[in-house]
Amino acid sequence: MPSNRRNFLKTSALGASSLALTPSLNSLLAAPAQSNHPRRFIFIRKSNGVRPREVTLPTFSEKQKQLDAKKQPLEIDLDKHELPAWLQPLNAYKKHMTILHGLSAKMSENGHWSYSSVMGAFKSGRNSLSGIKRATIDFELAKLFPSPFGHVELSLTGNYASFRSGIVAGYSAPGPHQRNYCYADPKTAYDELFKSVTNPGAVDSDNAMLKFLQQDEAYKAAILKGREKRKLSNHIKSIESIRERNKKVEKLAPVIAKNLPTLDKIHLNGGQNATTPEKQKAMTDILLASLITGLTNVVTYTIDELSTPIKGLPGNEGDHISIHEIGHNGGYSGVSADRIREKIRIGHVNQIATTIKRLKQIPEGNGAMFDNTMILYFPENGEGHHSSGIEAPFLIMAGDNCKLDIAQRYIRLPFHATPGHKTIGNWYTTLLNAHGNPLKHYGDLDLDMSRKKLPQTGAIKQFLT
Repeated sequence: MPSNRRNFLKTSALGASSLALTPSLNSLLAAPAQSNHPRRFIFIRKSNGVRPREVTLPTFSEKQKQLDAKKQPLEIDLDKHELPAWLQPLNAYKKHMTILHGLSAKMSENGHWSYSSVMGAFKSGRNSLSGIKRATIDFELAKLFPSPFGHVELSLTGNYASFRSGIVAGYSAPGPHQRNYCYADPKTAYDELFKSVTNPGAVDSDNAMLKFLQQDEAYKAAILKGREKRKLSNHIKSIESIRERNKKVEKLAPVIAKNLPTLDKIHLNGGQNATTPEKQKAMTDILLASLITGLTNVVTYTIDELSTPIKGLPGNEGDHISIHEIGHNGGYSGVSADRIREKIRIGHVNQIATTIKRLKQIPEGNGAMFDNTMILYFPENGEGHHSSGIEAPFLIMAGDNCKLDIAQRYIRLPFHATPGHKTIGNWYTTLLNAHGNPLKHYGDLDLDMSRKKLPQTGAIKQFLT
């Protein structure tokens, strides 16, 4: 086990007892989804907010402009309008697009970071484990569509000067008071996800070590009592889950071998010298391979956060751009903050376009893999750099078999704390209800809505087919 992984498991909530509860390891035991082909979900988190004007359609009529500016309900056919410049790379896929406006996220953390809360619809404090109230929406969906890994999390984050690497704490949560792990650089993700093909001896060694640990810990558990015994019991369960996962992954080796991504040499040793576009491309290749090979049906990708260094941005190749700095309107090399923000978004959207194009090329049933895929691109912290959570725009790209009635539309829902308003909790409830989980409501309630005694639980019914 690499030292960075070993140290992480020692120091994070994913050590011993937490691993036993992680769907990435034990969702193999979940009931299979009722579908010929699994549904797939790609959550792409971005930092610095999405400002409402950035998703406004440039060809709105005067009446539509007024309604949108006043944040009044609005529903428009995208086929009759031009997209904003930064969304142009997705123009060929407009029929799959939804610009969903008007959701709020005040029950999650806002400001600079949301940590785990934006995907769990809860207040969590500053990255505290005790504040994690429930499994995040990505893990809940992963339970409905089991796979060997259950859930894969990737991130391109850093410390303003350089990217993180190895296996590190993630932002998703498998359950209350737990934090997921994630792969922070393409090479680590490649090695860990595809080692049944790239390094089968490592898998065999892992299994041998796991067997030894299981026997050793079982012996210790027999002579211990109380809390420590429960910890060891959870550890043993996690070991068994890892072994079962490895067995399933080994069976996929022929499929993995046919779909291995190719990594450039620059990504070796953590890829600290790779530019941001190079890292994004490599992570997209990893993401695609993990879905195409069947290792997972749910991927969460933090494509950037405020401390992610932006290197090699087209037009600013020589700059090391701080996302935090541009959030405070700081430009670089004579390029304005607004223009740099747009170029960063274009880089994100180019990766979404690549993902759609590739999945449309993979046959599945009477169509292609993308038919059963939904991509959700959203700001982790709402409507701006210093957000309050009153708006959290989502860009959704969904295949033809999408179980929601939202395609090819710009949809603005009633504004925060007004009749008919919907929160991210309503949105996540909609996703779960549409895909087989009939729960009444996912997430915490909005205090302003509660004070006004406005209904706020349940799915967004007009979206359900």
